[in-house]
Order: sequence, then structure tokens, then C-alpha cells
Amino acid sequence: MAKNIFPVFDQLLTRNDKERILNQRSKVIWLVGLSGSGKTTIARGVEIELNKLGFLTQILDGDNIRSGLSKDLGFSESDRKENIRRIAEVSKILLNSGIICLNGFIAPTKEIRKMAYEIIGRNDVLDVFINAPIEVCEQRDVKGLYMKARMGLIKDFTGINSPFEYPENPDLEIRTDLLSIEESVNKCLEFILPNITLAEKN
Repeated sequence: MAKNIFPVFDQLLTRNDKERILNQRSKVIWLVGLSGSGKTTIARGVEIELNKLGFLTQILDGDNIRSGLSKDLGFSESDRKENIRRIAEVSKILLNSGIICLNGFIAPTKEIRKMAYEIIGRNDVLDVFINAPIEVCEQRDVKGLYMKARMGLIKDFTGINSPFEYPENPDLEIRTDLLSIEESVNKCLEFILPNITLAEKN
């Protein structure tokens, strides 16, 4: 650590203090899956329902992060890793603020996900695999990204010319090719709620 940096973590309100104020247990819900699998749609649906129940949440979404925090990064392997590292650090800040963080990022490799979860703290991450076959994702692709990737117009596109390593033991798997949006959101909610509810929360 640089000699002119003096952390004051021990002088700040604790995460537990903030969780009691917000009456919730903070977690990072990381929705992993291919582009078009339904990560953002499910995150939005879950956030709406959690807000109705009085939970404070924050969505971190790939396009939003890429247009701000990581606008200087491309899609090379090293840039992807740095993008996820930054997201993990922001997630950790939100977690320690008592906020429930909903992350919708491809995070394509086991190594990248392991790095992110270690930064946050594995016990504080709910790893949700939003699973849909690539052909279904392509059918949903309103941006035309898969078609451009297959034409060679986009390099390093996950699932086409850049690998996606499927999670082996996710905390939850949601097959969005088999379930409706409502069913997918409800399945995610049923899993999340026991993990974010304080004992005294009504």
C-alpha cells in the first residue's frame, strides 16, 4: 500500500449498522448468461417486485457500465477482466452500504467470475445462471449483435468468436427458454428473498 494512503475503514459505520437502518440484508445477485438470455429483463422485474416489498436495490447493467465507468475499455480478454474487476469493486461498495445489488453481466469465464466473487466475498454473492440456448438468444437479439458477429463485423463476441464457460454449480439456474418472464422473475424472487430478509423484517 502506498505510504501516503491512510484507510479509515475502522472509523466508518459498519455494514450491519446500515443493514439495520435499511431493514434488509445486503447481497450481490449476479445474473450470468449469454447476451439475450434475459439477464436485464429479469433484473428489472426482480427490482420492481423487491421495491414494492420495501427493499432498496441497485441494478448494475453491462451497457450502462460500458457507457460510463468502463467506457475506456474494449472487449479483449484483459479489458473484459478489468471491466468485471471494476464492477466487483463497485458491488462491494454497494454491499457494504447495505444495498441489494442486481448485476447483469456475461462474465464469460470461470476465472473472471472467481475473481469477481473473491473481491466481493463469495458468501455475499448469489450466483444466478440465466440459461438459454444460443439459438434462442439469437432469435431475441433486437440489436442484431449476433448477426454482426457472425458476419465478422464484431470481434470477440461471446458465444460466437469468444468463449462462454457455463457455470458448473450456480446457486440458481433459470431456463428462460422454458419459463415465461413472469415465471423467471418469480423463481428468482423465491430464491432471493430468504437471503435478503432480516429476521425482524415484516
